[in-house]
Amino acid sequence: MKPSPSSLLETVTGLIEKVAFFNEDTGFAVLKVKTPNQRDLVTVVGQLATVSAGEWLTAEGHWRQNRDYGPELQAVNLRSSPPTTREGIEKYLGSGLVKGIGPVYAKKLVARFGELIFDIIEQFSARLEEVEGIGPKRRKIIKAAWDVQKVVRQIMVFLHSHGVSTSRAVRIHKVYGEKAIEQVRQNPYALARDIPGIGFKTADQIALKSGIPPNSLLRAEASLNHLLQEAAAHGHCALPVQDLLTQAYELLAIEENNLPKALDRSVQSGDLVREFIQGVDLVYLPHLKQAEEEIAQRIKILRIGGNGYPRIDLEKAMAWYQEKTGQILANTQRAAVELVITNRSTIITGGPGVGKTTIVKAILSILCAKKVRCLLCAPTGRAAKRLSETTGQAAKTIHRLLEIKGPNRFERNENHPLEVDLLIVDECSMVDVSLMQHLLRAVPPGANLLLVGDVDQLPSVGPGAVLAHLIQSGLLPVVTLTEVFRQAAHSQIILNAHRINQGLLPETTPKGCDTDFYFVERENPDSILQLVLEMVKTRIPAKLGCDPVRDIQVLCPMNRGSLGVREMNQRLQEVLNPPQEGVPQVEKYGTVFRVGDKVIQMQNDYDKEVFNGDIGQITEIDSVDQAVRVQFDQREALYEFGELDEMALAYAVTIHKSQGSEFPAVVIPLAMQHYVMLQRNLVYTGITRGRRLVLVAGQKKALAMAVKNHRQEPRHSGLLARLRID
Repeated sequence: MKPSPSSLLETVTGLIEKVAFFNEDTGFAVLKVKTPNQRDLVTVVGQLATVSAGEWLTAEGHWRQNRDYGPELQAVNLRSSPPTTREGIEKYLGSGLVKGIGPVYAKKLVARFGELIFDIIEQFSARLEEVEGIGPKRRKIIKAAWDVQKVVRQIMVFLHSHGVSTSRAVRIHKVYGEKAIEQVRQNPYALARDIPGIGFKTADQIALKSGIPPNSLLRAEASLNHLLQEAAAHGHCALPVQDLLTQAYELLAIEENNLPKALDRSVQSGDLVREFIQGVDLVYLPHLKQAEEEIAQRIKILRIGGNGYPRIDLEKAMAWYQEKTGQILANTQRAAVELVITNRSTIITGGPGVGKTTIVKAILSILCAKKVRCLLCAPTGRAAKRLSETTGQAAKTIHRLLEIKGPNRFERNENHPLEVDLLIVDECSMVDVSLMQHLLRAVPPGANLLLVGDVDQLPSVGPGAVLAHLIQSGLLPVVTLTEVFRQAAHSQIILNAHRINQGLLPETTPKGCDTDFYFVERENPDSILQLVLEMVKTRIPAKLGCDPVRDIQVLCPMNRGSLGVREMNQRLQEVLNPPQEGVPQVEKYGTVFRVGDKVIQMQNDYDKEVFNGDIGQITEIDSVDQAVRVQFDQREALYEFGELDEMALAYAVTIHKSQGSEFPAVVIPLAMQHYVMLQRNLVYTGITRGRRLVLVAGQKKALAMAVKNHRQEPRHSGLLARLRID
């Protein structure tokens, strides 16, 4: 078929033999089409909401000569419809469209039922069991998947008609069910609130195309709610009124707006809360204000009254512990143990190697010998595992300790508290206001609390700066440890972490000497990237005898840029887990996932009991059942293809995401392109994640800037003020 010089649209019709490429976000497709009277397949390029092999295609467009692939039709209009021929139906069903049906079952089903197969699935699904290999379980899977994909395709067409991404159609269906389109039409802005991956701009695009006026109160109210959600994602519990209104004005981009009126109406309805705190007019999402208030109230209760422990002779207890373990406690450690045992609630803070774990072990030994019930927890699975290993006592994540049941729903609370006399919480710098609220609810009357953490690390990913504000409030006794003990002083990782925390550049070991900390200078991002790839793939595994995927973690200051998480993950995947014949892979939401890939959970999934920041490895991809199996440290989880927006590749993660975790080896790329993130606590946090080796690869100017910059963006929160109010 020759490209036509005519400017008139030309038409191609035929069977879609193969979907060579399809981007769910944009709808862009490259299709191989079998047309009447043509020996070779015709290439058609264009956009449409959804497409599968086997469908009948009608395309209108202009022919062009692709330099690499030959003639192709650049379609202006594309329409696809369900197949009617046996050949098309078989390709359609075998394309992975319907969970539970692959090419083998597609062939069997068409052989048995022919062109009636769609009606059989729709109305007489019990008859599917007439096909060999299909029992009641698979039949139910096929029928349920068929029903879901019908609705999902309708949602995709609806979204596409409004010019927006279709990739979240499965998630929309999961949240809203069969009434998804009706609900989206009623209030498109609910998408930004309820669907991960859909922001205000996407919801706003649908709303404006649906006829909602640009200056409507609904739009203005949605913008305020969205901005407070965004602020919470950046660590703020609230925003000053003027900041909120200014940001909303910029977001809405209209001269006439109803923002003050929308704010008043949102406050009157209870969707937002407004409060003056220390002269600042703040606007909150209600649950965050409640969290602050409840933390302050419960901490004040936890500082009064006796600790309820049996009588303990501290001198004898210390001597007993030292004789039992052979470990001689330093004076500062003895004082810390005494402070914890003689007070109801205490905070221990300090950097690596200063003896926090030693103090916790001594406290546990002494109190457990007196039959005091102790429970240990930490924010992440890796932190809980490390706490258990270092203390010899069982430790759980906070979520599992509280017996999570759903978003902000825990089995353990004030009505069903923990059975504990002393609750020890490690890595408290990671705990945000919402999680601390629920944790304190579960502390029974009369119980004691020990909070342990490094206040110089990055604050929590979630809203608030709970540990810092508790320390600043002066409400609870605080042990601040600074002395690095002898056994830790041999580690350059620990010594350099403390140097950085003091505003000093790390010391480097002379060339040829063995060490656990390296700074390797490179002048530009390309050379930094090549060094990181070389170190991760070959040099560090050779030095440590470790696995490059499982044991080495690249930590980036930010997501964007050539040295950001997104780009780094693609490059690391290419060198550590490239495509191989026979190794399954699936592309969803712009990411290719392969068996063997290292992945990170990006949001809490309460059904799977997998939480934000958990890192695992893909062990299986099933294209027929459309599922991915991931092995995490403590459990296995199964994801449907439509749920893969919950995870991302994790060969590289942000330093923020690495909080609470330790890795055998850590590699940190550092360059001036990270300018906005170059802060002392960021580099300090990254370096303290490494156990056996830390390598910083980058520009010395960027490292010096980060070490010098001790300024931190203040987080808008009223917690400190509430703690200080008697």
